[in-house]
Amino acid sequence: MKDQFEKLRNLMIETQLIPRGIKDEKVLNAMRKIPRHLFVPSDRIDEAYEDRPLPIGYGQTISQPYMVAVMTELLKPNKNKKILEIGTGCGYQTAILAEICKEVYTIERVPELTEMAKRNLEKLGYKNVFFKTGDGSLGWEENAPYDGIIVTAGAPKVPESLKKQLSKDGGVLVIPVGSKFTQSLLRITRKENFYDTEELFFCAFVPLIGKEGW
Repeated sequence: MKDQFEKLRNLMIETQLIPRGIKDEKVLNAMRKIPRHLFVPSDRIDEAYEDRPLPIGYGQTISQPYMVAVMTELLKPNKNKKILEIGTGCGYQTAILAEICKEVYTIERVPELTEMAKRNLEKLGYKNVFFKTGDGSLGWEENAPYDGIIVTAGAPKVPESLKKQLSKDGGVLVIPVGSKFTQSLLRITRKENFYDTEELFFCAFVPLIGKEGW
């Protein structure tokens, strides 16, 4: 069974990620290593490496593998970076970030999902992840600034709190912004008090619930 999942991970890399332009070897290696099937409900384990999001309970999803890869790559991750993740979910995206980056601070509004993610990350032995249950739209100010912030839920606009918590020296925020049903994926790069915004492509995420969200 282990060999079967390893083959499915390699197939995911070769058919879903590389052909769509994912080039960062750190991202590809992390997704090749981390067992996505451990993060999905047991009755969906056979679908773990398919090219789509899957429900994880509480109205939330584990993102499509390509979306995890592209959002991670947009952060330009490396071992020196401190990342804030908004929307922990089951912890799969968190694990990818933890594999590549120095520290990951992650916020989830559903307590049961925070606990699920903690268990998942503990099983894999990651010690560089810090969890919080609360309103992710406000970020985690105590530990700011962050080299990168990734938001895995769709916002009606870019939360000012998250922009302010970016490093002034090239901090990057990756966030879907739009309606509750479809959004545009944005990459916002900060230089001092200037924010450069790139609009990348359309996507669909669950809504970002919170004071600076929906």
